[in-house]
Amino acid sequence: MPETSGSPLPEPIPITLKINGSSHSIEVRPWSTLLDVLRDHIHLTDTKIGCDHGQCGACTILLNGQRINSCLSLAVMHNGDEITTIGGIADCENLHPLQQAFIKHDALQCGYCTPGQICSAIGLVSEGHAKSREDIRELMSGNLCRCGAYTNIVDAIEEVMRSESSTT
Repeated sequence: MPETSGSPLPEPIPITLKINGSSHSIEVRPWSTLLDVLRDHIHLTDTKIGCDHGQCGACTILLNGQRINSCLSLAVMHNGDEITTIGGIADCENLHPLQQAFIKHDALQCGYCTPGQICSAIGLVSEGHAKSREDIRELMSGNLCRCGAYTNIVDAIEEVMRSESSTT
């Protein structure tokens, strides 16, 4: 057998993430994505695995309030950051307004993409860039739905945007 001249694998790196309000101190390999850490280390499976290439949006989470594809971001880059998954957006007694609107407008069918859709929609609304249905469609274009619930998803987001703008 030939001699291997490679160096050993790098040691795990200690990081702390605040996920849905709880602090988690873990050790991760440098190549571990946030998606891998959430699902495999923290055992939060509410963030879905889709394409693993940042093209479908199923893994969308909120990182310090901004929406990102967790499959494209290395966990070691986010030591100390605050992460919100679909499991952290509602309080104990009430659904988040976007969750309520998704139900009201039947903006889900199989439901697989729904966690990423809702997290992305929360980010979209907080960004404040969408002013029309066309803007919503464009800004949500990174979140795919195989079932084709797009019209209902836009209806749900539009309702929440109208509701929030009328309270300000």
